[in-house]
Amino acid sequence: MPLNRNVAVIVGSLRKDSFNRKLAHALAGLAPDNLQFDFVEIGGLPLYNPDLEENSTPPEPWRQFRAQISAIDAVLFVTPEYNRSIPASLKNALDVGSRPMGASVWSGKPCAIVSSSPGGIGGFGANQHLRQPLVFLNMPAMQQPEAYIGGVGKLLDADGRITDASTRQFLGHFMSAFAAWIERNTA
Repeated sequence: MPLNRNVAVIVGSLRKDSFNRKLAHALAGLAPDNLQFDFVEIGGLPLYNPDLEENSTPPEPWRQFRAQISAIDAVLFVTPEYNRSIPASLKNALDVGSRPMGASVWSGKPCAIVSSSPGGIGGFGANQHLRQPLVFLNMPAMQQPEAYIGGVGKLLDADGRITDASTRQFLGHFMSAFAAWIERNTA
């Protein structure tokens, strides 16, 4: 029987009513029971600037964020695509968690990426671009199945439930694969 695992959910969109936030909640509802989800907010993180770490006193939001990520077993990234890349808030969160040098809170944490977009390509650029820093951060990113959810606005109802049966089935399979990925990649 798999162990209970704590998963941080990081949503790349800061908009309160974003499609990606709704999708992230739907994904949590489709996951196996042994996964518990903690939605970690990134919108209040000051931009990473090494000068703010002088005298070992980083800003309080950075300390809280680093503590939250340190305490979890895995990370689920759910993100839109901005200009064929990831949102600045998501890149900033990666940077904040990776410092100070040698003290990254990301290292070794298995992760998975779901990107979505109202457009047809489902955030492919963001999904692929996010994988690049994850390699450097030593985060084993699940390779298959990949999840690029196009037309997301038509797949969610007003309450954020997935209305399309085949999408719900695919994402349920994705979350089961993620649970297995976590088990294979957790020390």
